[in-house]
Amino acid sequence: MIGRRLVLVGLAAALAATTATAAERPTQEQVQALTLKAAALLAANGVEKAREAFHREGEFRFGEIYVNVIDGNGTWLIYPPNPRNEGKSVLNAKDSGGKLLVQEIISVARDKGEGWVEYQWLNPASNRIEPKITYVKAVPGKDLITYIGLYK
Repeated sequence: MIGRRLVLVGLAAALAATTATAAERPTQEQVQALTLKAAALLAANGVEKAREAFHREGEFRFGEIYVNVIDGNGTWLIYPPNPRNEGKSVLNAKDSGGKLLVQEIISVARDKGEGWVEYQWLNPASNRIEPKITYVKAVPGKDLITYIGLYK
């Protein structure tokens, strides 16, 4: 009986640890690393194969994290939260303060190759405008940009 209780306590502790880890928000460093990994996958496998990986729950899509892909003209090629918007231009999308967000993402990708963009965006979890930071990476040799955002 005592052995059985120890096993149950051990299982409960393991489950609690797993749940806490899964619930933790990623850091900016983790978002940056994941964006770079997504860009490498996109460069190696192309948009269609990457779309499968980016839409599927798992490494590239979990919690508030998902991979966006646009081309240099500001057309969404991959947008996991709402795939019906793929193929639409978001070039003139503005944040709540009027910042031309996608144009800034394209500028960072073209001018620096990669970097951070900060803006204000509606957080669907809280239904409030909140600060968000996005890591942007130009895909080498392609007219593609990948980015992942994180609410602060």
